[in-house]
Amino acid sequence: MWLPTEGPAAEFAADYLPLHRAFYARELDDAALTEWRTTQLARVLDQVASGSPFYGKHLAGHDLAAVRPDDLTALPFTTKDDLRREMLDVLSRPLHEAVFFYETTGTTGRATPCPRDGREVLASNAHVTESWASIFRHHFGDRRPRIGLMGPTEVHSFGDTLGDVARNTGSMNAKIWPYSPVIGFPKALQLMKDLDLEVVCCTPGVALTLAKAAEHYGYDLRRDFGVKLLFVTGEMCTPALAANLESVWGADVYNILYGSQEAFVIATACRNKRMHLSQTNYLFEVVDPDSGTSYGPRGTGELTVTMLVDGVKPLVRYRTGDTVVVEESDCDCEMPGDLVRIVGRTLDRISLGERRFTAGQIELAVLTGVTGSAGYQVVIESDADGGDRVTVRLELLRGESVDAGALAARATGALGVPVAVELSDGLDPIVSTGAFVSWKAARIVDRRTEPDHETRVAQKMAANRGFTD
Repeated sequence: MWLPTEGPAAEFAADYLPLHRAFYARELDDAALTEWRTTQLARVLDQVASGSPFYGKHLAGHDLAAVRPDDLTALPFTTKDDLRREMLDVLSRPLHEAVFFYETTGTTGRATPCPRDGREVLASNAHVTESWASIFRHHFGDRRPRIGLMGPTEVHSFGDTLGDVARNTGSMNAKIWPYSPVIGFPKALQLMKDLDLEVVCCTPGVALTLAKAAEHYGYDLRRDFGVKLLFVTGEMCTPALAANLESVWGADVYNILYGSQEAFVIATACRNKRMHLSQTNYLFEVVDPDSGTSYGPRGTGELTVTMLVDGVKPLVRYRTGDTVVVEESDCDCEMPGDLVRIVGRTLDRISLGERRFTAGQIELAVLTGVTGSAGYQVVIESDADGGDRVTVRLELLRGESVDAGALAARATGALGVPVAVELSDGLDPIVSTGAFVSWKAARIVDRRTEPDHETRVAQKMAANRGFTD
């Protein structure tokens, strides 16, 4: 594992790593964890109040000394709008203390700065390293697999973070982002074959597009490649989508981590394909997405995080915009921490008939039981009587089939509105934009309303995405 050798990051590592190792060895008792959280919360609150122009105003008048880890409700939320408005004024340490500068994509609003210093890199990557090492032991024993990293490598953390984690586990990694003009899909596929890559890390959308590209260029996924694990991230991946990906690639699919540019890695996967929260790095709250009422550290609602690592941009009560279910762990894996299941963005909730559905509920309704699919899209329209009706556009790889009638019946029962299934030879390229804009913009065509800002952004982006010659 990368270790800082001097300066504040090295001092932080000396305190943090023994705690981290004890946490993963199940030797950190509740009292020690509470002491760490209390100390770090006080440190972060003091730092942001005195060092961040935004938080200096945002937290003014609050008795920060009275705030405890088990009750943050006296403090105001931090929102994405705050970050877009305040930009570098959210930082509580000078920018030159950062070791990396990243930004959000800027596709759904103003791109916001997300610098990270050595403390933040160390603490965030340590949890991902534990996850990958455990899964690799489960699948490969003492042998280290060869990894292909397929994510953006500009002012985005994907390549740096996962490259560092691959190095921490002793694995060779190749950064082969197929949408890069330097790589492209033909080169990415060639390298996958020549290097006999065993683990591919990408978004679910890229995994599906890669399968279509392989078919287009004459590859056989099972004969020509040695992929044993797909590590997917960056987009929602329900069990139904994961099962479909496994049917396409013949590989085990792990929804490998959950996080964001702003908040780093919040949760990581275990060998049982469940997601565990990084509870030495954050305080977690689940809040009602409409009222903001806090349900405490567990429950169903919008995930809110307070960072415990005093880097250059710690966030206090940051509303992630993601709907989750958090439960106490009953997992028999090596990973500690509460279990979290991500069910979609709060903004992606959709009304159908008399009910509202999360993104996860819709994806499960239209994909459960589907195999061999290269992608899907959901079209929502009003019928002659003003009711809602849904058409599922489904693209299948060559030689695959689906019982469209049975799928339509299942989806109709789950969604409570009429559903038809339409097999397509090729979906709109917008479906590949999910990780860069939103699941809703990529997967939903809602003809009941005019296209919103995210959909218009995704449409423009889709015009430049593809793999054909």
